[in-house]
Amino acid sequence: MPDSKNIDVLNRPWSAEADAVLSALGTDAGAGLSRGEIAKRRRKYGRNELRESRKKSAFQCLIDQFKSLVILLLAAAAVVSVALGHTVEGVAIAIAIVVNTAIGFVIELKAVRSMEALRKMSKVTARVRRDGEEKEIPSGELVVGDAVVLEGGDIVSADMRLIEANKLDADESALTGESVPVSKKTQVVESNTQPAERVNMAFKGTHVTRGSGVGIVTAVGLDTELGKISEMVEEAEQEATPLEKKLDRLANNLIWITLVITAAIAGTGIIRGKDVVLMIETGVALAVAAIPEGLPIVATVSLARGMMQMARKNALVNRLASVETLGSTGVIGADKTGTLTENRMTVSRLCLPGSDVEVEFEDGGSAARFRSDGEEVDPSQDRSLNRALSVGVLCNNASLGKREDESDASLGDPLEVALLTAGAAAGIFRDELMNEAPEEREVAFDSETGMMATYHREDGGSRVAVKGAPEAVIDSSDEIADEGGSERFSDERKREWKRRNDELAERGLRVLALAEKRVNDRDAPPYEDLVFLGLAGMIDPPAAGVKQSVEECRRAGIRVVMLTGDHPGTARHIAEQVALSAGGDYRVIRGADIADPSEKTDDRPTDMLETAIFARVTPRQKLDMIRAHQEAGHVVAMTGDGVNDAPALKKADIGIAMGRRGTQVAKEASDIVLKDDSFPTIATAIRQGRVIFRNIRKFVIYLLSGNSAEILAVGTSGLAGWPLPLLPLQILFLNFILDVFPALALGAGKGSPEIMKEPPRPKTEGIVTGRDWLLTAAYGVIIASVALGVMHGTSAWLNSGPKQAQTAAFLSLSFGRLWHVFNMRERGSPLLRNELTGNPHLWGAIALSASVLVAAVFAPGLSDVLNLVRPSRELWLVVLAAGFIPLICGQLLRLAGMVKD
Repeated sequence: MPDSKNIDVLNRPWSAEADAVLSALGTDAGAGLSRGEIAKRRRKYGRNELRESRKKSAFQCLIDQFKSLVILLLAAAAVVSVALGHTVEGVAIAIAIVVNTAIGFVIELKAVRSMEALRKMSKVTARVRRDGEEKEIPSGELVVGDAVVLEGGDIVSADMRLIEANKLDADESALTGESVPVSKKTQVVESNTQPAERVNMAFKGTHVTRGSGVGIVTAVGLDTELGKISEMVEEAEQEATPLEKKLDRLANNLIWITLVITAAIAGTGIIRGKDVVLMIETGVALAVAAIPEGLPIVATVSLARGMMQMARKNALVNRLASVETLGSTGVIGADKTGTLTENRMTVSRLCLPGSDVEVEFEDGGSAARFRSDGEEVDPSQDRSLNRALSVGVLCNNASLGKREDESDASLGDPLEVALLTAGAAAGIFRDELMNEAPEEREVAFDSETGMMATYHREDGGSRVAVKGAPEAVIDSSDEIADEGGSERFSDERKREWKRRNDELAERGLRVLALAEKRVNDRDAPPYEDLVFLGLAGMIDPPAAGVKQSVEECRRAGIRVVMLTGDHPGTARHIAEQVALSAGGDYRVIRGADIADPSEKTDDRPTDMLETAIFARVTPRQKLDMIRAHQEAGHVVAMTGDGVNDAPALKKADIGIAMGRRGTQVAKEASDIVLKDDSFPTIATAIRQGRVIFRNIRKFVIYLLSGNSAEILAVGTSGLAGWPLPLLPLQILFLNFILDVFPALALGAGKGSPEIMKEPPRPKTEGIVTGRDWLLTAAYGVIIASVALGVMHGTSAWLNSGPKQAQTAAFLSLSFGRLWHVFNMRERGSPLLRNELTGNPHLWGAIALSASVLVAAVFAPGLSDVLNLVRPSRELWLVVLAAGFIPLICGQLLRLAGMVKD
């Protein structure tokens, strides 16, 4: 077992020689650990497992529906109503609660189960050496010190120090963000090296793409790099969405308003000597009037509708309130690989002795245009281009499979696949070349030489195709190709080509050099007397539509910030391709240079919060950057697909994972999963979120103005000693009809076409602003005045009885509230042709509500329960005319400039 002097070696095994790691762990690389030693180490280090996230039960989904303050307020009102003997009112409120709970429960449970359906659980095994034998065991049984045998295709099951690496490459993109497989070695690296550059380590959760090797397990379970990220995901507190906070704040305000108004009016009436029972009944009526019973139902349904619309557009929502949160997003933290890019290496430039050829792929990579100096080049007619592409196709171990389905059938190293794809786009196919020049021999890639070669029988001799690291190929070449054949490759020209290689690398391209020669003997050395053909620059290209989406986000006042573990040059190049910076500032900050967000420095706002590109960042640094932007007052969305993105996905106000390429951990940490892995879908979802918030604001103002009218009408009558214009059950009936159907129709509005040209809302802005409260009060005064005026006017001028006058007040307030819905149109929209008059759902809601209101006075059983009578013809004319007064006054307020979105 390791002792104290070995602590540094075990904490940083990448900075120690392989023999020192073996000694510190007491491991024999050939025989492995003994059975007794394995048991001891399992007791000390635990099993090689991560915490599994707990599935959300149906019961938990049900309980979550009762966490809203509005629901609690409604429940309290129901209890008070029953306690005061108003059982019917209490039951009616309870029905409203049940309806809202049922809708929210069904929608959220469906979302949770849809997310769980994305999870793919698989059993992973590992091949280890134990007791002198090689055996396969479940990965969970690995212990620190185990000797693990790795081969191409294996999933790495623990963190391990490599002691053997035979042409070993590992895909670490999910963990580090590195876009191409990393070539692994056994040499020591510096102790402060970031995980992405620890070439002598293999990490849990990555997989071997080719080669073989042996690694000694140095960490298992939560001690691995993957485990540390898992713990950060646990530590990253799930933020309540802005909408949840705003709805809670609104409900809290309504609680106090209800208590204050009810107590003030009832108390004042009792002090003035009015009947105590009457004032208690008045207080109950006011409490019922103050509570917007339809608010939770309409908010839930509106969000659910948005969720379903987003699902149709390939965005699967985990939490309902997340739909709106996107609408207030001010910063999008985007991972590069697989989010802004296609996660597919592509040849973008071929630097040839006589020309530079740009390669522009079309139709998903199945076709390409080759251009030189702005002119299109035909590869079949350009000898230099044809030779270079042919060598890239011949010296290759990858496979494109069926040509009509290349994207799905491509296998092998991404750089080799890129060369095959470029060749196929030029009409050069490996199977055809192999028929013409069969492969006789292969010299596999060797990290020592940095090159690979294949020998092909041709014209009685052999054609040797070579590709590899540019410096190695250039140094091994004696000649350079030209149009007539080849010429001497001087030292000066070699230096020039090395400079060109450096330029391509600085632009973020992965560069391979291509060369060939003719020999008579297939056993001739592969890397002597080569003819240099040129350089192939490859990059993971921007995904389709990303540039336009970034521009759309910029017009909407949203900053897109790249947070990637990839190379700075690659990050900068992709940022330039998608126009990430409006001002042309493509400065890159490396992870190692990021200031600690806990340090309040004067230059942090400009250095850290205004920079658009961060490269070589660790998961912890991604988490810190998200927190820094949140502390600056921004609503932050984070996109990603890798394990390394998970902590930031969870910490962000809205986490967005990729559904196709996304890892299990990333999906579970996210609020939204993009089924098409398309960044442009985010811009669509943001627009939907903005529309939803605007609609929520409209129906909240509509609900509150109607409820305030009821409060004013009942409260004024109670204080003045007049008959109540509305009874508690009538108020509840009105609220359930008019607070639900028209409000639902408002929530279904399509929104303004200009909504993505507006800046994001401030994070602190509530659903109802100070100006909105004033407007709500003004609407309430108008509607209440109409109801009271009708009640007293019909008594005085039409000699209506008390019940007829009360019925007239009920109907005039009802129709006034109903037509008042058209006061909710967008600012600047025409009176007759706007998003409301063009909303068929709204006209349907008006027709339904009006029908129910008419039924309330004509249906025998219902009119008796509501204590309503049939109005006379004259009374109907008064009621219908009075119903339009709030609409007319609302338009006058708009003309006066009081209405502002």
